[in-house]
Amino acid sequence: MLTDEQRKRVCVVLVRARNPNNIGAVARAMYDFGFDELRIVNDYPVPFERARSAIDAEAVLAGAREFAAVAEAVADCSLVVGTTAGGKRVHEHPLRELAEGGGLVHEHLMQAEHRVALLFGSEKTGLSREELTHCHWTMTIPMFDRDGARHPSMNLGQAAAVCLYELARTTMPVAAAGPLLAPAEDLERLTVLLGELAEVSEYTRRHPANSGDGLLRRFVRRMQMEPADAAMWMGIVRQALWKIRTEKTDTQNK
Repeated sequence: MLTDEQRKRVCVVLVRARNPNNIGAVARAMYDFGFDELRIVNDYPVPFERARSAIDAEAVLAGAREFAAVAEAVADCSLVVGTTAGGKRVHEHPLRELAEGGGLVHEHLMQAEHRVALLFGSEKTGLSREELTHCHWTMTIPMFDRDGARHPSMNLGQAAAVCLYELARTTMPVAAAGPLLAPAEDLERLTVLLGELAEVSEYTRRHPANSGDGLLRRFVRRMQMEPADAAMWMGIVRQALWKIRTEKTDTQNK
């Protein structure tokens, strides 16, 4: 099982959750399984006082932090996992069932500096395609699929409870901890820099289909960079940007 210290490095991020009772149910599940880091991403203030389902979890709600964007909410996390009901949507990330995903989260938390974000989308639509670009991979709860019925999905509070239970009960792997990975904040900086380089070098004009923000964000996360690697790549890209811009300025001044 996760240690108390490891549980403190797992944060639950609710993106566009609208129902206060669902938020309360998530907070209660977090309290029941020993997690306390709740983060909310929404376009408007969340009425926490209406979360009546958060029985005994007032401290979780009181400590919840609100963010304007997913990138801000996961900035200090080195692993970001999105949850999805699966179904017929196009999957642009590796999709893992909960049991496998729980094991990988445990493995990641063996490195003392690693922090994990577990993302849940809105009750109606789940995580959007753009929101999923901030994830390293996605995780789904396997459910019974009935013939002729729409793809099954869980209520937000139920889904959070099942995922957190799996994290709480999964046996820790015996393997040694892997390398320290760069936090999402650094990966997002590199993504922005690569976007600028694609624009300045006119790559976006010649290859517009291969230069969207989402594609770049997924590309950077697939690289599984350590902090020093991310810093080196940012330095290289900044130097390339400076070189291209300087040469363009010199050409224009001639």
